[in-house]
Amino acid sequence: PLCVSIERFVMVYGKLYVFVSRKFRSLFKDYFRNKDIEIVKDHEFVIISNNCWGGSAYQWYRRPYNTPFVGLFIYGSCYLKLLNNFEYYMAQKLSFITKSKYPSTGKTYPIGLLSDIEIHFEHFASEDEAREKWERRTARMFKVTNIDNYFFKICDRELTTKSNLVEFHELPFKNKISFSVNNYEELKARNHIVILESEKNKGEYVPNGKKLFELTYLYFDLNKWLVG
Repeated sequence: PLCVSIERFVMVYGKLYVFVSRKFRSLFKDYFRNKDIEIVKDHEFVIISNNCWGGSAYQWYRRPYNTPFVGLFIYGSCYLKLLNNFEYYMAQKLSFITKSKYPSTGKTYPIGLLSDIEIHFEHFASEDEAREKWERRTARMFKVTNIDNYFFKICDRELTTKSNLVEFHELPFKNKISFSVNNYEELKARNHIVILESEKNKGEYVPNGKKLFELTYLYFDLNKWLVG
């Protein structure tokens, strides 16, 4: 049918636009980065993210990590539980376990535990490194006392469900953003970004945190969000 053909053309064109734009931005990375740093200036922000998207943001703006949510990921149900009682969980002492309650990723890395919340330190070599950096960066985070300067991000990776995304946008935080390959009716009035590209082009969920960050500027004005 004609409508299906048009929809397919729009999707293919959209993906091509995203691909070309991302390559262009990568080619002139220093120009765009300096421009973005100038816009955000010294505005204070703390990014809480369920994966490496947040760490990529700090690297882009050349900011020291004042958040412990770097180099790791958290599964959807744990992440929502943590955010629903954020102050309590962030005050808990980090311990480690040898086996996750979630399906194995096939990778070996430290798995932390904040009470009953699993933290998967995917990009850390040891428990000692994960603990030291978690505690140091958490201490920096606590120096930012205005919760309105905290920016919360979630995406549909790591077994994050539609209900997790909906619940996320019901949280009382001022600054929230979600990314997904799906455009849910319940989230149309929310700060929910639908991404055309997906992991290995399977259409199941968005790409990894680093690549998702590279795509963000094509869909969303991150500078404006951080500056307010």
